Amino acid sequence: MIDRLPEAAARLAPVFRAAGFTVEGVAEALGAEAGAALDRGEPEPVLRCLPDAGAFRSLVRLFLLAESVTPDDATAAFAPVPVDELVNCELLRRTPDGVAAGLDLRPHGDEHGSWWVLSDLDRGADKATEHVLGAGAASMSLARATVRRPVGSVLDLGAGCGVQTLHCSGHAATLTATDVADRAVTLARATFAISGVDVEVLTGPWWEPVAGRRFDQIVCNPPFVPGPPAVEHVYRDAGLGGDGASALLVSTLPGFLTADGVGQLLASWLITGADLAAADEPGTGWQTRPRAWLADAAAAAEPGGLDAWVVQRDVADPALHVGTWLRDAGVDPASPAGRARSAEWLDFFAEHDVVGIGFGFVTLRRTPPGVAGTVVCEDMRQAIGDPLGPEVEAWLDRVAWLRDHEPLDEPLVAPPTTALERGYTGDDEGWRRIGGTLVRLDGPQWRHDLDELGEALIAGCRGHLPFSDLLGLLAVAHGRDVDELTAAAAPVVRELFLHGLLVPRAAG
Repeated sequence: MIDRLPEAAARLAPVFRAAGFTVEGVAEALGAEAGAALDRGEPEPVLRCLPDAGAFRSLVRLFLLAESVTPDDATAAFAPVPVDELVNCELLRRTPDGVAAGLDLRPHGDEHGSWWVLSDLDRGADKATEHVLGAGAASMSLARATVRRPVGSVLDLGAGCGVQTLHCSGHAATLTATDVADRAVTLARATFAISGVDVEVLTGPWWEPVAGRRFDQIVCNPPFVPGPPAVEHVYRDAGLGGDGASALLVSTLPGFLTADGVGQLLASWLITGADLAAADEPGTGWQTRPRAWLADAAAAAEPGGLDAWVVQRDVADPALHVGTWLRDAGVDPASPAGRARSAEWLDFFAEHDVVGIGFGFVTLRRTPPGVAGTVVCEDMRQAIGDPLGPEVEAWLDRVAWLRDHEPLDEPLVAPPTTALERGYTGDDEGWRRIGGTLVRLDGPQWRHDLDELGEALIAGCRGHLPFSDLLGLLAVAHGRDVDELTAAAAPVVRELFLHGLLVPRAAG
């Protein structure tokens, strides 16, 4: 009777607030050490921080520690909502020891809001086909990478339990969430009901529920896991085979964006031996498949153009990929069933010459008619200390600035977050300089190697002279041809600008 869950969930919010079962309440009660223990799955330090009795203790034990409580404690914790009603809608279940959680329910929030998220319990190998994940690592990485500027409308495509929608509720006037799985739609409705967030929730595959509509922003955490063409778990498998889900979504998403609308999604792409063999050619290597999808995406954006930023965050070899996702589904790769499944997946990859699986973020912006777009595919496998969302916003701004400005004609500035590292090796005569590296100290911490001319050039970027004048002075000082120097510097300057290592004078 899970269909009754959203109505019951809506009545639980005041109960939880009164008990202090909120993001703030849990953090205050547990403190940093016990909170870290909770994240590690260590219950004893958490229990020692709880009061001896009361609703808060019962709720933490039920939903955060996966323990049973007595029927009397459950009745007191959920009053005035009857425990029998919550059992009937699957939020709770009866056990020999009393009452336990039937679903995963936990406080969730960010700097813009505090909510609760409902999803399925992690049952390991017992995960059903329509198993609904909670706020996992992948969903939170997308949430941290999402642009948060105010917009009129947001679509969360394949919303699952609704985590992305919640995070968009602070900056969007209207929210729409879709999913192909009935169970996910029900849990999303419950998540929105208990969190007090008004959302249009629709059921159906891919773009079918929103056919003919456009949105100012689209977020999507799709079933992006490449594998054989089968659906074992809807949160992971699209049934299209290979990287078909990512290909479909990237190539069609711009057609559902308004002018200047932004879409962001997690994606995976297959990397073949043939791709790597041609990696010396521009746009090949791991970029081969994403760039093919972007060509279709540009067609979907017409009559506008397309800005696209594809960021590769990780690459896994086929064996690692298969083992990771089998364990995620609760299957031991060493078991007979696991070995059979591994063989099936590895045979599929071998048949398609797959030597690696790339994973990352795709950001797409539909530009107005007549405005050409910018497409960049790049590796960002270095550690990132800050959320990626502000960097995506800044990248989109830099691309827009480049449409109206020629960097070589502008007085650019190396901001305080740009530093120069110099490398030396020792020999019999002391230290010998072997090169310099321009480093960004914040965000993605981009690194660019420079020769001595490049160092001198960037050192002059103090916002006093146009970059072309600096090139002229450098050419004279070092006896170089200014045209050759300019031709060599132009693409480098553009890349440094897109990476935030150089900025316009007004922003310095």
